[in-house]
Amino acid sequence: MAFRHGRNTKVLVGGYDLSAYFNEASTSNTVETGETTTFGSSAKTYITGLADGTVSLSGLFDGAANAVDPVLAGVLGSDTAVVFTVGTEGLAITRRVQSGESRATSYEISSPVSDVVSASAELQVTGGIAEAVSLCDLASVSATGNGTAVDNSASTTNGGVAILHVTANAHDNTSTYKVQHSADNSTWADLATFTTVSATTVTAERVAVTGTVNRYLRAVRTLAGTGAVTFHINFSRS
Repeated sequence: MAFRHGRNTKVLVGGYDLSAYFNEASTSNTVETGETTTFGSSAKTYITGLADGTVSLSGLFDGAANAVDPVLAGVLGSDTAVVFTVGTEGLAITRRVQSGESRATSYEISSPVSDVVSASAELQVTGGIAEAVSLCDLASVSATGNGTAVDNSASTTNGGVAILHVTANAHDNTSTYKVQHSADNSTWADLATFTTVSATTVTAERVAVTGTVNRYLRAVRTLAGTGAVTFHINFSRS
């Protein structure tokens, strides 16, 4: 058995690492069912329908710039979906994470007289929660480079989804990020390419791909200038 402690959980919402503000995070996957019971049956029968998902976050309030309050208050009720990643095992390469797009449906601040001010939020996932694999930890880098290959043991044929979070950016020029795949861990081809990130910009993006996804995956970064960027990439096979 390989049990994990909750203290390693990471929570990324859009272009922000909000892990330091939360002390509880949960993701919920559900699948609706349609009843198919007919006359003469001795028990009810069902078929599965559409999948759904939600993310629940709770922790401590902070109203500083780029902290939990302005970030979550800013996305509440927005028509633009916000990219999220929850890493219950952390974000180290090869760790399983839950990711996708969502819309914030609630944001609550609680201020008890005898305790700290708390904050909580609910995210309604759109398109389902993806069970993804981390292709690189959330880490600061200052040079172009290729990530370590992640082996899936076999290729898949139904495409997938790549997620990028850039949570800190002191770079003085543009940076680009890709997911590449390979059948043999030697010859690599671009699989998903994210929008070029401008200097000092934090951002997040979801890119869907179709067709074959080869056995090996890696994250690739290209930094055109100087200065550090903190980013994370994960990928889910469909």
